[in-house]
Amino acid sequence: MSTTVEKIASNKVKLSFDVDSAKFDEAMGKAYLKVRNQVSIPGFRKGKAPRKMIENMYGEGVFYDEAFELVFDEVYGPAVEENKIEVVDRPEIEIQEIGAGKNLKFTCEVFVVPEVTLGEYKGVTVKATKTEVTDAQVDAKLEEERSKQATEVAVEDRAVAEGDTVNLDYMGTVDGVAFAGGTAEGQTLKIGSHTFIPGFEEQMVGMSIGEEKDLNVTFPEKYHSDELAGKAAVFHVKVNAITETQLPELDDDFAKDISEFDTLEEYKADIRAKLEAQAAENDKNVLTNDVLGKVMENANVEIPEAMIERQIDSMMRDFEYRLMGNGLKLDDFMKYTGQDMKSFRENYRGQAEKSVKAHLVLEAIEKAEAIDATEEQIDAQLTTFAAQTGKTVEEFKQGLSAADIEYFKADAIRDNCVKFLVDNAKVEE
Repeated sequence: MSTTVEKIASNKVKLSFDVDSAKFDEAMGKAYLKVRNQVSIPGFRKGKAPRKMIENMYGEGVFYDEAFELVFDEVYGPAVEENKIEVVDRPEIEIQEIGAGKNLKFTCEVFVVPEVTLGEYKGVTVKATKTEVTDAQVDAKLEEERSKQATEVAVEDRAVAEGDTVNLDYMGTVDGVAFAGGTAEGQTLKIGSHTFIPGFEEQMVGMSIGEEKDLNVTFPEKYHSDELAGKAAVFHVKVNAITETQLPELDDDFAKDISEFDTLEEYKADIRAKLEAQAAENDKNVLTNDVLGKVMENANVEIPEAMIERQIDSMMRDFEYRLMGNGLKLDDFMKYTGQDMKSFRENYRGQAEKSVKAHLVLEAIEKAEAIDATEEQIDAQLTTFAAQTGKTVEEFKQGLSAADIEYFKADAIRDNCVKFLVDNAKVEE
């Protein structure tokens, strides 16, 4: 058997096979043994008809498909491995010659990991930003922490106001008929949260404890229940109780209660320091993304469609897992949002293409610059993941295969590559 490999594009190769006639004849014999049980010949029980009888009735080609598959499985994989071809899709097969007593000749055109033409990647020019933390941001964070310490206090001497939490009973009807899910007792509702149908909460403002009232609302045109979408409804409600949110005073006692600081000013200073550290990290991430964006823009690569589709598959799986974590199925999400799977996948296409290109370009730079990772850097990656599992690094390592270690090494190399690009960039303040 002879095999030749021809590069026909930056992301595609053509393998040509010439298989000895003896090997194909052997495959034809195996194909007969496999196919004969599926063929009916008058005068013979199934599986007992001689090969020649089957070929006379159906033609010699009745065994070609099965014989070809047997030969293909035997020669294609080893040829790919021997020539170190990184296949990313199924091959397109074309048979030139096939038949008993003949050499089997066929070609396979297959998409492979594409070559990357690197443009300028060392010394790209980017602008750095320095985000200043304002007093308003510190105050907002302080209010956020203050809200966590809020308490609900019963209100009995006034009517419902914006921001109150109301305990209520309600029954909804459409055209005078109650509908599923439209009735509840002892329901809690924060007025102004906009968690109920538009207009519902606004009409409750001014109601007193024990008061009953009919609220006229209209369901949104896009609603998860098709039977209710766009329909006018009446909710008969009764207010059982009212509570209001009371916030603690912003003073030194507050700081002592929720932090290790003795004064409010010390606590605010700590908030500012943390916000500044976060802003600096965000600025660093923006700079890194700008550098990578320039590097990707300067590089050229023809990405096979199969690689993009596989990346979309991966992103879809991640999204589906996140939905499952919230108790929602992907099919239900599609229904609620009025989307179909094809258009939803298309929403990911641009992001998937960028992700694949980034992976290929960084991999090319790693090879061009011989970027590697030290054992200490790999251990640092392992330490991070070990901490998440509550294990020591040594315990974590014991459960890893050689392939797992290579994965962490690849991560460390990728980090080093990104650092190399940022360190070599021309940064303008």
